[in-house]
Amino acid sequence: MSEFPDMSDAFEIEAPAKTNLWLRVLGKRDDGFHEIETRMVSLSLVDRLKLKWREDDQVVLRCSDESLPTGEENLVIKAVRALEAHTGKVFAISIDLKKYIPSGAGLGGGSSDAAAVLRALNEMASLYLSEDELAGVGAKIGSDVPFFLYERPCDCRGRGEVVEPVSHEVECLPVFLIKPGFGIAASWAYQRFADSAEYEGFVYEGQQRDWGVMENHLERPVYEKYPVLGEMKSWLLNQEEVDAALLSGSGSTMLAILKKAASGYELNSRALARYGENSWTFLGRTT
Repeated sequence: MSEFPDMSDAFEIEAPAKTNLWLRVLGKRDDGFHEIETRMVSLSLVDRLKLKWREDDQVVLRCSDESLPTGEENLVIKAVRALEAHTGKVFAISIDLKKYIPSGAGLGGGSSDAAAVLRALNEMASLYLSEDELAGVGAKIGSDVPFFLYERPCDCRGRGEVVEPVSHEVECLPVFLIKPGFGIAASWAYQRFADSAEYEGFVYEGQQRDWGVMENHLERPVYEKYPVLGEMKSWLLNQEEVDAALLSGSGSTMLAILKKAASGYELNSRALARYGENSWTFLGRTT
């Protein structure tokens, strides 16, 4: 982790993680992507960004996670370039990104960071672009980016870029997240979906809850390749604090919805004892 220089006069913004309360894969499209339907909600887990105008014509990204690229391939830089292309303006900006959302986790950290940059520049440059217009820009960057521009629970279709904010109030849910010491690329999970099969002994059927049927079709290829995650789901469902459990997005994070009276701290300790201190965990809520 590197320390950032002083940016006390910088524009600060948070980028929340997401999870999927359900994720259904409906088939492969002619463009190579998969047609999906999913409900996405934000989490109280956030990355933090600071942005400051530069006097030259450069876009500079510094990231606390030195394993992540900071060049033009990063979604944050792609967000700046996409907004430049959309508006015809040039944005010379320094961006300092403090990462708390793990990568390869099915939590949308990179997409959220990109969306946060779009929202920040929209305000900093007084562009006055609407949510829908920003979402259109975001869709050119990545399938999950548009969701984060609405800042509320959404039902998403298409490849994920067709976003409809949920019209009724969605209950905030207590959650426990656990991610083993490896990540999973979403592209890999979707590519393996058609040829995958259910792994005997694991739980795949939908879990009916007040907010809908919790299910994730990507559990099929993921558990086939990484059976520890299927076992982890079964273990979570057997814990007294847990109301429901599911793979988050394409993984490798497992999501547990906690019962309202459960604190989750003892569950966290048991999970780390079982799956290793190198596992990443988080206790929080949906937002």
